[in-house]
Amino acid sequence: MARTRGCPYHGGVTETAATDDRFYFRQLLAGRDFAVGDDVARQMVNFVYLLGDRATGEAVVIDPAYGVDELLDLLAADGMRCVGALATHYHPDHVGGDLMGWRIEGIARLLEVAPVPVHVQADEAPWVERSTGVGRSELVVHSGGDVVEVGGVAVTLVHTPGHTPGSQCFLVDGRLVAGDTLFLDGCGRTDLPGSDPLAMYESLTTRLAHIPDDTVLYPGHLYSAEPSATLGHTRAHNYVFRLRTPEQWMTMFGG
Repeated sequence: MARTRGCPYHGGVTETAATDDRFYFRQLLAGRDFAVGDDVARQMVNFVYLLGDRATGEAVVIDPAYGVDELLDLLAADGMRCVGALATHYHPDHVGGDLMGWRIEGIARLLEVAPVPVHVQADEAPWVERSTGVGRSELVVHSGGDVVEVGGVAVTLVHTPGHTPGSQCFLVDGRLVAGDTLFLDGCGRTDLPGSDPLAMYESLTTRLAHIPDDTVLYPGHLYSAEPSATLGHTRAHNYVFRLRTPEQWMTMFGG
């Protein structure tokens, strides 16, 4: 089970090569790789990630939304079983809930069919509860720097507020699964409930600054031509890194 303790482009849209045979990792595009008949999924172009330990057969789903049963079937077809979920942030296109009148299934459905721990950042927990209807007792809350172990695979949780108060990224095996904190082009919006533009600036320029350039960035949406890229390439080409001071940042993101 999941355990908790304190070219520049890489990969394909559906699966990436692992650095060893034990590490399991898949990048899935909603509306194309699953939930094919879902018009909202096709428009929102969310990525969902599966990662785990092939030696133990244990896996977690990052941001399970749209087609939860299909995601579990994909895991089963790969000889893996779901032992937990990791949530980058509370928005319905990532964890389920109501999106402008459209109902998206997510962690509530996951808990119906596979009662597993759902790992969220502590500041995000009340937002996840309101968005999904899932109770606090069904969430495992974390601080930045906590590690979730999936079999023998260690996933480090990086708290990156800005898009939402408890947005978090996941650092594992030379990969950064970033949710809506950082895309290959641009970053998450900072004008939504719970957003904070200065916190986003600090997250991008300080909290993520220690992560090496050769780490591969996997975003929460396909908002670029490629599905992933190194952080070094992203830092060199993404316009958000050209804003060198908080003052410059606020002229664009301060509303």
